[in-house]
Amino acid sequence: MEDRPQIGYSKRVMDHFMNPRNVGEVENADGLGLVGNPVCGDLMQVTIKVEDDVITDIKFKTFGCGSAIATASMVTELAMGKHLDEALAITRQDVADELEGLPPVKMHCSNLAADALHEAIEDYQEKKKKKEAEMAA
Repeated sequence: MEDRPQIGYSKRVMDHFMNPRNVGEVENADGLGLVGNPVCGDLMQVTIKVEDDVITDIKFKTFGCGSAIATASMVTELAMGKHLDEALAITRQDVADELEGLPPVKMHCSNLAADALHEAIEDYQEKKKKKEAEMAA
């Protein structure tokens, strides 16, 4: 990548767009989050593997713009190795801040990334509760 400024995007956004981290799908995922934005057409999936309530693996797939790719990549980095409570505390603004900002028109992309993470964690927690209830019965 050339070292010239990208209009409206920080170098960090461009790095995560050009070199996204944790792309793909976790095999035998413990949690799945799938969210979309009908206005822009972006779609994002986050899958997680959890051990002792810590995210040990996380991957994403997205159908969307460069900002959607960058925010999903950043969310996976922020959540990896975190306790579920810490990962649930990751906000849309945290994602944008870690990327050193997003153009206002692209802030909805950081919403998708954080929302997909939260949905994956909630999916895991629901499955865990159901399993515990079945074992107690």
